Amino acid sequence: MNKFWELTVSTTHEGSELVSDLLWQRTDLGVAISDIQDVIDLERSGKAWDYADESIYKADKTVLVKAFFPFDSQDIGLVERDLASLKQNAVINVGSLETTKRQIDGDLWREQWKEHFKPIHIGKVVIVPEWIDYVAKEGEIKVLLDSNMAFGTGEHETTSMCVEFLDKYVKKSNVVIDVGCGSGILGITAEKLGAKQVIMTDIDECAVTATTHNMALNGTKNGVVMLKNLLDDNTVKGDIIVVNIMAEVLIAFAPYIGANLKDGGKIILSGILTDRLEKVKDAYLKHGFTFVEDKIKGEWSALVMSKVNAL
Repeated sequence: MNKFWELTVSTTHEGSELVSDLLWQRTDLGVAISDIQDVIDLERSGKAWDYADESIYKADKTVLVKAFFPFDSQDIGLVERDLASLKQNAVINVGSLETTKRQIDGDLWREQWKEHFKPIHIGKVVIVPEWIDYVAKEGEIKVLLDSNMAFGTGEHETTSMCVEFLDKYVKKSNVVIDVGCGSGILGITAEKLGAKQVIMTDIDECAVTATTHNMALNGTKNGVVMLKNLLDDNTVKGDIIVVNIMAEVLIAFAPYIGANLKDGGKIILSGILTDRLEKVKDAYLKHGFTFVEDKIKGEWSALVMSKVNAL
């Protein structure tokens, strides 16, 4: 019987995505996030189909991020080094980052981590793990995603806000560019929302592999994925550009990314901690964009800007 290590990291709601990304860099056997804040948010939204006990509001808000490794893996030591670096350099509260590990026999871990993934409803879009047999209801748009990959699944606020903006702004005549595509979730969603063509770019070969895989799952016909820095090629132009990257990178993009946007086009910017929202907005205002709207969820923000001369 095969043996595996289950490594658990204690963090915060704000830090869970960073920790998850860090763990995915060291394993491809699965990462799962247990966050009571998700239950609280669902309860407060009024969309829950059941009630939650009021004790959840007083419960420990520590978030547990679990990852799985082969029993003979040397990567757990590297993870601990990475976590120490994150603790030292993080600009947000990432919690204690304490770790525990336990041995798991057999392949039970595969089913255990899959149990953490459920269909995610974002407006009319439903992000569905590919192993779940989910039948879309009338009016719903189903996007299949292999969550056994090192990129976003749609449950984080930064991704869900992008999906909401895409739902609002994508038109059938549009070319949509997804910069830093990761899993391809945003580009694939844009095509299913009716975009004429989607162009997905990333500088990470793993992202290109993940996006290509998820495109095949969804039968994406009008999508192209490229291993490149979009800013190196201003011949690629879109009606909508969506970028879900940290605020500092978004600010660095501001002087250049307009070359890839058609006149009247919109750029959706996400991955922005709320206290950096105005800095990102100001950077784009200074480089020929006009403000359209913003959105805030928890600690995170997203922003829509339009190229000058927008219709």
